[in-house]
Amino acid sequence: QLQLVESGGGLVQPGGSLRLSCVASGFTLNYRAIGWFRQAPGKEREGVSCISSSGGSTNYADSVKGRFTISRDNGKNTVYLQMNSLKPEDTAVYYCAAKSACLATRIAYWGQGTQVTVSS
Repeated sequence: QLQLVESGGGLVQPGGSLRLSCVASGFTLNYRAIGWFRQAPGKEREGVSCISSSGGSTNYADSVKGRFTISRDNGKNTVYLQMNSLKPEDTAVYYCAAKSACLATRIAYWGQGTQVTVSS
């Protein structure tokens, strides 16, 4: 079964940190760009960050620049999203997605999502 599985979400206080993981099963991530997206209640899904297949290129939404870091370990078939200095407005369900390149619009695989809640 081809799937992406996210983990690492949870409840954290403002200013805290979380690290999300996105693990692929049934296929290799080595040749895929991986994007992180999020969807807050009542809002549209938005792109947060993306990393190229080699890891040599990354991009971030303006709202998370300087606070979030995306990375990958192709040997572990895993992509990470380190989230620091979290704010209440970061609260959302976070999804990872595999695609051919960060600029590509077509998503090959979606994960099921992991909830991140930032609240005191």
